[in-house]
Amino acid sequence: MSATEINERAVVTRFAPSPTGFLHLGGARTALFNLLYARHHGGTFRLRIEDTDRARSTQPAIEAILNGMRWLGLEWDGEEVYQFARADRHAEVAHRMIEAGHAYRCYLTGAELDSMRAAAQAAKQPLRIRSPWRDRTDWPSGQDYVVRLRAPTEGATTIHDRVQGEVTVQNAELDDLVLLRSDGTPTYMLAVVVDDHDMGVTHVIRGDDHLNNAFRQLPIYRAMDAIAKAAGEAGWPEPVYAHIPLIHGSDGAKLSKRHGAVGIEAYRDEMGILPEALDNYLLRLGWGHGDDEIIAREDAIRWFDLDAVGKSPSRFDLKKLEHLNGHYIRASADSRLADLVAEKLGFDHDDTRRGALAAAMPALKPRAANINELAEGTAFLFATRPLAIEPDAAPLLAGDAPALLARLHAALDAVHNWDTEATEAAVRQVAEEAGVKLGQVAQPLRAALTGRRTSPGIFDVLVLLGRDESLARIADHQA
Repeated sequence: MSATEINERAVVTRFAPSPTGFLHLGGARTALFNLLYARHHGGTFRLRIEDTDRARSTQPAIEAILNGMRWLGLEWDGEEVYQFARADRHAEVAHRMIEAGHAYRCYLTGAELDSMRAAAQAAKQPLRIRSPWRDRTDWPSGQDYVVRLRAPTEGATTIHDRVQGEVTVQNAELDDLVLLRSDGTPTYMLAVVVDDHDMGVTHVIRGDDHLNNAFRQLPIYRAMDAIAKAAGEAGWPEPVYAHIPLIHGSDGAKLSKRHGAVGIEAYRDEMGILPEALDNYLLRLGWGHGDDEIIAREDAIRWFDLDAVGKSPSRFDLKKLEHLNGHYIRASADSRLADLVAEKLGFDHDDTRRGALAAAMPALKPRAANINELAEGTAFLFATRPLAIEPDAAPLLAGDAPALLARLHAALDAVHNWDTEATEAAVRQVAEEAGVKLGQVAQPLRAALTGRRTSPGIFDVLVLLGRDESLARIADHQA
């Protein structure tokens, strides 16, 4: 679609997940690309919940999808559409297609279908149904039937895909797909086309595992376009298609749970990833803008277009995501990080310890790759005495350490202006007088103050704990 055509027909995109499970990485990226394309062109981004699979669709899955999208900032326009509620409309379209000769009643029995399937298997051919009822009208009364599309049998169908390029399929490879089941309920293929048309969708941006579906859905558009125009109604314009390659694991295999194919909520709740980091990472999975790696939403909207989407599968790399997350943690407000850590630690909203968390963030966030690490890094702040010492830190408190800690206690006890400069000067003086390097003094001091081998800068730790608590913890381990 040219820029002129886009202006003439306002862009409408959609994200249409099935609520049979969580919102996963691939779905979130599809939603993001649809949102960005719509916003880039001043258009509309819609959300449709494809809940026609009543056996597998669940309310918790719907809530997970909605909450995941809101958390990622993928706000849709208008109310979400629920596909199952539109079943009558789908059936109406199918019956119009029967009346116009673009669909037909098929009375093939289960046994007949099994026979056709066995014959195709014996011939090592895919099953393509051309029902003997295709051109019959002597329909038996009182017998169940399905409604099938009268698919084209000659020529070819070509899609000018905005990502995949020009793709052609011979019409002889298509079959007469079912539009309505024998119980009158619509199939996915029919419902998608009707809903996209009724929602005014101009661009269908989705995973390339749906590319074959596009060739099966286009005949429905074309049939309804002819029917509508013959009735003096507005036509059914075909959407612009853009089929995005799927996301693979770092080893090139199809993404699975071992690669990170878990729900979006797991990245938030279990891995401590910030939404803007995941947004940024998903944006760069298959799309690029020069060498830019850190891309704000405003820039993404300004720059995004389908021409820059690659044709090859992207590879998910958790380490790259965590590296990007670390950048966004460092860029985040201390109060926001403190709230996230407080939630992780189970603090109430009015817990006075939130102030201590906010004060600790400048020292903690330069070293953290995720919110979990931030939370772990604050553990020393709220530990009670006697402090639990981690096994790998215990050796730091042995040997000459108690004597060094006694000298440190005396030097720090004389410090009254308790800040990083004054405490550092006192600790350095002890190291010089003892004839050892600063690290040899800092290591037992860190173990005594935090119970760990690693922590924020030791002088930051002293200030965050405060004078009285710091001296008390040192006293617990001095000679």
